[in-house]
Amino acid sequence: MDSTKLGEILVPGSPEEQERQESRIRSSFFDTVRRALRYIPFMEDVVAAYYCAIDSETPTATRGILLAALAYFVLPVDIVPDFLFGLGFTDDLAVLWAAFNAVRQNIRPEHYERAREALGDLRRSA
Repeated sequence: MDSTKLGEILVPGSPEEQERQESRIRSSFFDTVRRALRYIPFMEDVVAAYYCAIDSETPTATRGILLAALAYFVLPVDIVPDFLFGLGFTDDLAVLWAAFNAVRQNIRPEHYERAREALGDLRRSA
């Protein structure tokens, strides 16, 4: 995925758009994580980014970038549709990695702690 396309995806939206993205993400994030678990090697970082994005103490710009990336992740149809076996999450991986690298200094240890707990619960229920 080229950097121009990544830049378009990761633009933080307006406050209203961020609210819509957060609502969409909260409703389907963990279902998507369950489907993508074996395809995204840095899933702990992705789930920590989710907890960072919904944390009210996270800076607004960081929340915007993460919400944009996570909204792209939960959309079932994107540049490479997620249902394509083995390939469907490759574009999501690129978007998530770019977002994570842009804001990693704002993802705190407590976000990682919550991510490890959530992933442990998902793996136990699988």
